[in-house]
Amino acid sequence: MKSAFVLLAFLAVSQGLLRIPLMRGKSARQRLEERGLFEEYRRTFPYNPSAKFLPRNEQSVVPMTFDPDTTYYGVIGIGTPPQFFKVLFDTGSSDLWVPTLSCTSSVCDSHAKFNSSASSTFQAGVNPFYISYNSGFVAGSTGYDSIKISDLYVEHQVFGLTETEAVFLGSVPWDGILGLAFPGMSLDGGTPIFDNMWNQGKIPQNMFSMYLSSSAEGSVLILGGTDPSYYTGGINWIPLYHATNFWNIQIQSVTINGNTVACSGGCEAVVDSGTSLIIGPSKDINNINGWLGASPGQYGDAAVSCSYMNLLPDIVFNINGYSFSLPPSAYVMKSASGCRTGFAPGTWILGEVFMRQFYTAFDIGNNMVGFAQAV
Repeated sequence: MKSAFVLLAFLAVSQGLLRIPLMRGKSARQRLEERGLFEEYRRTFPYNPSAKFLPRNEQSVVPMTFDPDTTYYGVIGIGTPPQFFKVLFDTGSSDLWVPTLSCTSSVCDSHAKFNSSASSTFQAGVNPFYISYNSGFVAGSTGYDSIKISDLYVEHQVFGLTETEAVFLGSVPWDGILGLAFPGMSLDGGTPIFDNMWNQGKIPQNMFSMYLSSSAEGSVLILGGTDPSYYTGGINWIPLYHATNFWNIQIQSVTINGNTVACSGGCEAVVDSGTSLIIGPSKDINNINGWLGASPGQYGDAAVSCSYMNLLPDIVFNINGYSFSLPPSAYVMKSASGCRTGFAPGTWILGEVFMRQFYTAFDIGNNMVGFAQAV
């Protein structure tokens, strides 16, 4: 078994795949609960993960939300010599941004900040950079520089330099965001970093994939293809649904014990590594939580008894003729305040809760998403 793993790892390297280790840090929820501030933040910054998928207005504002449970990040370098940042690799957006040295918000003090004058390859951009929030916004400028990801360098990449940040960003485990959605999502009209990797001939296939572990270590972003050492069986490929700038797929139904409990007649969902939970319309989510005997909370959370977790049923997502089953160990989330389900109201999004169970591949060249049972 060990020799087979070594062989697979060798083949992956020989094919030119690049692996970026992803850490699972302490979530904003955990950090704020430790300080007794979570309830205050939840009231001040409503959870609306569907906001970033709403139609863009003429001012090219990208909505974001306070997601207290996002935990995964990897390290990239920006500039010459590289300055290193922890970033959320987000398949629900297309832009790269990090705080700049001139950020005036106190929340930037808890994150790494880019010093443009210390990079010999930095070029200032002409466009401003805006990200709107339910409360306040992030603002800054744009620039161009060399980006180091693993052993790969992407030249002349546009990115945002934030000078003002919303308070809640002070509690997240990452410094900035690296978007992995399509070019039409880019707020400044620039080419997203993954597209530049492909255009510059840096990767063997126009594809990337993610393995999200439940542990603090072991997660990985793979650029240029897939690695079978992170999943069992084959990858089930699903064509993108409609021509959008997101990783949209169609779900046929969601079932429990053979009963349709959500998405009756089919629904459209976004596969988003930048959303922590599984999101769906209130009626559907309430029905799922009802089948689980969960008690709805004030802010969309639904509590379940930790002691009865193993008695809960599997929840099956039927997609493109395949059945993807989530056991309670996948969809029940534990924190200092107890156990809750990984479902919340909004438009359909398959976030970290789904992606931890299924190794996920994003095939840009063929407009498909692939799921395989994660190891």
